[in-house]
Amino acid sequence: MNDKTKEALMILQEECAEVTQAVSKIFRFGFDSRYPEEAPTTRSNLEMEIGDLLCMIDILVEQGVINEVSMLKAMERKREKLETWSNIFNAD
Repeated sequence: MNDKTKEALMILQEECAEVTQAVSKIFRFGFDSRYPEEAPTTRSNLEMEIGDLLCMIDILVEQGVINEVSMLKAMERKREKLETWSNIFNAD
């Protein structure tokens, strides 16, 4: 593994943790919470952190670490599983 790949993976790991933290704050305080008051909402923070994560995924694809076609197939398989086993897609 070269240094650029190692750095990209470490940043990816950090971004995953930051997304997890953003989700935890939404569960604790709701989507529209701000702390301190002038800070972005928890929803905005989640959007920013997911954007950072997607950037790192894109970089790993560019580096050839991740095969984009394989990743997209995995996304399709996950969606199919969720359609079968979760309530995400059920009408309310």
